[in-house]
Amino acid sequence: MKYDPNIHHRRSIRLKGYDYTQPGAYFVTMVTYHRDEIFGEIINGEMKLSALGEIVREEWLRSAEIRKEIQIFDDGFVIMPNHLHGINWIINVGADGVRPDDDAAVKTGRMPSAPTSASLRRAPRSLGSFIAGFKASVTSRTGRELNMTGIWQRNYYEHIIRNERELHNIARYIRDNPLNWQLDRDNAQNTRKLSAPEEVDEYIKDVEEMALKSA
Repeated sequence: MKYDPNIHHRRSIRLKGYDYTQPGAYFVTMVTYHRDEIFGEIINGEMKLSALGEIVREEWLRSAEIRKEIQIFDDGFVIMPNHLHGINWIINVGADGVRPDDDAAVKTGRMPSAPTSASLRRAPRSLGSFIAGFKASVTSRTGRELNMTGIWQRNYYEHIIRNERELHNIARYIRDNPLNWQLDRDNAQNTRKLSAPEEVDEYIKDVEEMALKSA
C-alpha cells in the first residue's frame, strides 16, 4: 500500500505520562550502533541497500503484518546508511485481533489529542513493544544470515505527530532524506558541520527547516 499523507511521529525517556498504545501517528528514528553506515550507501541521491539494509526493510514491513495494531506504508519510511526514519500508525484493533479496513484515524489523518497514563511500562500493542520486536527480529536474522552483531544503538527517537501540517512536513522530509544526505545530522561528513542528534527535537527542527525551504 502506498503512503498518502492526506489519509495517513531515541530518547531514553519517553514523554512522561503519554499512553503509547493510543491510536495516532508517530515519527520514529532508529540509529545503528556507533552510527556505523552498514545499511547501504547514497549514490546520486538514491539509497542503495546493503544485504543488511534489505533485511531491515523486509523486517520493517513484516512487523506490520505480524502486529495488526501497527499500520506502515511503503513510502512512509526511509532506510539511510546508518538510520531509519518512519511514520507508524497505531490503530484500533478489534477484540478478535482484526485490523479494521475503515479505521477513522488512517482515513482522515486527524491526530488525536495526547492522553495520559500513569503507567510507563512497555505495554503490549504499544509503540515501544513494536520497536523492540522489530529490532530484535533484525538482530536475530542478521546474526543467522550475515554473522553480524552490534546492529542497533540503544533505544530510539520518537515524536508524536499532532496535526496535518506536521504529518505532511515529516512525510516530505522522509521522502527527500536521501537527496539531503550531505546535510544530514547523522552523516558524520555533513556540510552543515552539525553533531549527531541527541534529542528528537533536533530532527524536528530539520523537518521544519526543510519545509520552509520547500514552501
